[in-house]
Amino acid sequence: MKKTSLISVAAIAAVSMLALAGCSSTPTATTEAKRACVILPDADSGTRWEAGDRPALEKGLTDAGFVADIQNAQADPAKYATIADAMLTKGCGVMVLIDHQGAGIAVAEKAKAAGVPVIAYDRPITGADYYVSFDNAVVGQLEGQMVLDGLAAAGKDPKTASIIYGSGDPTDGNAKMFLDGALSVLDAAGAKAAFTMEGTWDGAKAGTLFEQAFTAVKGKVDAVLAPNDNNAASIIQILDKNGLTVPVSGQDASVAGLQNVLLGKQTATVYKPFQLEVDAAIKVITAVLGGKTYDTMGKKLADGTPYVSVVPVSVGADKVKDVVADGNAKAADICTAAVADACAKYGVK
Repeated sequence: MKKTSLISVAAIAAVSMLALAGCSSTPTATTEAKRACVILPDADSGTRWEAGDRPALEKGLTDAGFVADIQNAQADPAKYATIADAMLTKGCGVMVLIDHQGAGIAVAEKAKAAGVPVIAYDRPITGADYYVSFDNAVVGQLEGQMVLDGLAAAGKDPKTASIIYGSGDPTDGNAKMFLDGALSVLDAAGAKAAFTMEGTWDGAKAGTLFEQAFTAVKGKVDAVLAPNDNNAASIIQILDKNGLTVPVSGQDASVAGLQNVLLGKQTATVYKPFQLEVDAAIKVITAVLGGKTYDTMGKKLADGTPYVSVVPVSVGADKVKDVVADGNAKAADICTAAVADACAKYGVK
């Protein structure tokens, strides 16, 4: 993959979080046969797991000399549990779990009871030995700043602006961290929610919830704190229908999100190059399977779980081209007929 500006910036910022204490980068003969069991949460077309994390994790684990057993729960908590049972029966040196609706908690308990260390990947899981993710507080702070920047560009005071607040699914432990990060920025600026939506990651549901919010504030909307690009896309459809363009936040640098950023319908998106998260996870896995401790530089979650964090990047219209250059989006997908002029303007090709 071509390494360019944004991944480089994030990688440099994350270096201090990725110090491996006393662990050789070359697995010994003893570790070569050890199995890393990974459970992905879903295979939805709008998520990164199958297209991004699976091949990157498989390559990283294989290159490190480990056996990679990666399976997908297909958004089914029952299937998640069944996959975990089969993996543990076969044997795991470590379990890497991306939680889905709390299913990872019971699996983590089972794994720990069997003496198998657990790494919570991307989403926190109570009882995990390590948590590897992007810095979720920073993600939220960047989203909150998007709202403030958009209001400033529109000449509006955040203290009097009508802002609708959205958040992610409350069953996802990251959602609160995202929201708390955003609120730390918005509260400091004196902003207040005119209406707070129910939290969800479901784009269609977000659209319905936003229509209800729009009615509640009688159509007076100056900005929207949207937790991710998927929510933002549905919210923007409602705004379009009502002839409004206001600051909207987001994260994930999805194709739809990048398109909306280029079109000026979304202020920016938080870009989280999954390769950096995979690299961090491989380092932790290597330490764990080598019987060593990974040094998280004292960083922990509130429950005491050691936290390996990677720094995300805010991407406005002028940086979309860098996401493409990094190999994490294709210009052909972004630059459809409706977005072609914006792509030309911002050098996306």
